[in-house]
Amino acid sequence: MRRLLIPALLALLTALSAASLLAGAVWQSPAGVAQALADPAPTLARLVIVEVRLPRLVLALLVGGILGLSGAVLQGLLRNPLAEPGLLGVSSGASLGAVIALYYGFSATFALATPLFALAGAGVTIAVALALSRGGGTLALILAGVAVSAIAGAGISLALNLAPNPFAAYEIMTWLMGSLADRSWDHVELAAPFILLGAGLLLLTAPALDALTLGERQAESLGVNLRATRLLALTGTALGVGAATAVTGAVGFVGLIAPHLVRPLVGHRPRATLIPATLTGAAIVLAADMATRLVKFGGDLKLGVFVSAIGAPFFLWLVLHVRRTAP
Repeated sequence: MRRLLIPALLALLTALSAASLLAGAVWQSPAGVAQALADPAPTLARLVIVEVRLPRLVLALLVGGILGLSGAVLQGLLRNPLAEPGLLGVSSGASLGAVIALYYGFSATFALATPLFALAGAGVTIAVALALSRGGGTLALILAGVAVSAIAGAGISLALNLAPNPFAAYEIMTWLMGSLADRSWDHVELAAPFILLGAGLLLLTAPALDALTLGERQAESLGVNLRATRLLALTGTALGVGAATAVTGAVGFVGLIAPHLVRPLVGHRPRATLIPATLTGAAIVLAADMATRLVKFGGDLKLGVFVSAIGAPFFLWLVLHVRRTAP
């Protein structure tokens, strides 16, 4: 089963990717998609596939993958089954940065101002969390992340409360709900380098995660540099999740759900969870994005809202499951 897990997930992603190029307000045939990708002639079908659906597909894979990977790393690092990127305030910090760009009108003067401010917000947030938790261990890091996340959330609420006009408040709320609609290759080019670099840093923590299951002291006795591991994990999360949030808005629960779906299939080993969690996160976001295009409730369904509607019950089940199995 373990040997077939990654090939099965890759096959699922391939099928979902093909379906993503076909699905939309106007469905495309497989032959039409193949022709649009192969023929450089500027046709309407090629415009829809190459300039609208393909960057949306690439972003879904990147965003879902980094959310799943960061969730798996943080759960192994913190030894907490409820850990995910939002726990350390990365998503909230990125959201606050984007809200500042929208509130003060920077996004109206510069197209990429919102994602750039969001990326800066994620970096500042994780730097503050690291500074507050220095020398305090895992518990201090979690508490610092929660505190920073609360401060960022208060800033977002204040911006909404003091929005200069209803249009600004609507724009902020729309961005906060998360979406892959109207994303272009510019967004891919902005986010991809940071996401890939963040993923590389997160994967470097893999050897230490299995040792950490024995506890921090035992891991240190086995030669694990806890400070370096923590710095790699947090920097990778800030870069990757910050960039993902910067281009899509807030998308929660993926980093929580993906590792738990695959962990029983890999023998609950933190290191073995990383790649399957990455692929599962990508599949979740890609499937959810397709659902937002196909499911209609009288208006556009936002990606973050759809994922939260699925993730919140899962989170509740997980809390009850942990309570039942806790010693």
